Amino acid sequence: MKEHEITILKKTKAYAEQAIEFKGELTFEEFSKDSKTVAACALNLSQIGELAGRLDESFIEAYDEIPWKKIRGMRNRIVHDYEGLRLSIVWDVLDEFLPQLILDIRKTLASEVKGEE
Repeated sequence: MKEHEITILKKTKAYAEQAIEFKGELTFEEFSKDSKTVAACALNLSQIGELAGRLDESFIEAYDEIPWKKIRGMRNRIVHDYEGLRLSIVWDVLDEFLPQLILDIRKTLASEVKGEE
């Protein structure tokens, strides 16, 4: 794994963790009424997608357990159609997808460290 790919993974993980932190213990109803939290989470999701777009195709194929193209697609929806963004989708990403993404990134980074030994 190249150094810039490791950096992208670490940044992606940090943005995911921060978005989950912003969501906190809010219910969907509370989240959907809190425009600052929605905007902060959407920004983090768009940053995650932006970072995914910087990965080489060979990396994406090698680590295809992570849906990099869907991540990039989410970024495009946020950036190009923010007004039409469905909060239920954002909520599902925050609540279900990001925790798994964090685990997958940790596993990927850990396997890289083992591979260097």
